[in-house]
Amino acid sequence: QLQLVQSGGGLVQAGESLRLSCLASGSIFSFNNVGWFRQAPGKQREPVADISRDGSTNYAESVKGRFTISKDDAKQTVYLQLDSLKPEDTGVYYCAHKRWFEYDLWGQGTRVTVSS
Repeated sequence: QLQLVQSGGGLVQAGESLRLSCLASGSIFSFNNVGWFRQAPGKQREPVADISRDGSTNYAESVKGRFTISKDDAKQTVYLQLDSLKPEDTGVYYCAHKRWFEYDLWGQGTRVTVSS
C-alpha cells in the first residue's frame, strides 16, 4: 500500500538548518504534485511549498529565500531544506501528494521546534 513516510525534523536554534524528507513507499510511484504544509500550535495548517512533476515550485511568502523544496524521482523522495530557521517556523510539518485536484495522501507529520 502506497504511503508517504516522513523523516527529519527536530529541535534547533534560530538560524540553524534542517532537512525534511518525504518518501513514497509501498509501490512504484510517480509524483504529480507534492506539497509541504505546517501547523503551528493553536493555528490552522498552512501551505509552505510545493513541487510539480516538471520541477516547478511554489513557496509561501514567509519562507521564500529560506526554504527549498526538491525531489529525487529515482528515490521517490521529496525534500524540504529549511535554512535560517526562525522561532515562528515551529510546528508539525506534513508532506502530501496531489494526484488530481486535492491533496489526498498525507505523511505522518514531523515536528520542527526552533528555539530563540
